[in-house]
Amino acid sequence: QVQLVESGGGLVQAGGSLRLSCAASGRTFSTSTMGWFRQAPGKEREFVASVRRIGGSTYYTDYADSVKGRFTVSRDHAKNTLSLQMNSLKPEDTAVYYCAADVYGTNRAAYWGQGTQVTVSS
Repeated sequence: QVQLVESGGGLVQAGGSLRLSCAASGRTFSTSTMGWFRQAPGKEREFVASVRRIGGSTYYTDYADSVKGRFTVSRDHAKNTLSLQMNSLKPEDTAVYYCAADVYGTNRAAYWGQGTQVTVSS
């Protein structure tokens, strides 16, 4: 059974940083696209970032325009984990952040974590 478990959320002031982690179990996702999505209250879930290994130690990463230059997504294949380093956080980054595996399409994935709350105070 595949499980994705996020950790690292919390409360931070604007301008601060947080690092989210996602531990995958039940399967390895070595050639799969993994990513982060978020959902703010009253809004639809939206894409944040994704990463896919395209060969050797070469990765393809993609980011939403709203987080480019501030967030960095990375993977550790040995540990089967996914991370999201979030810097220069803004109040509008407040949301529940979800880890996803086997990401496809615009906002779809085969596997989802339970989510972790990130709150950025002004």
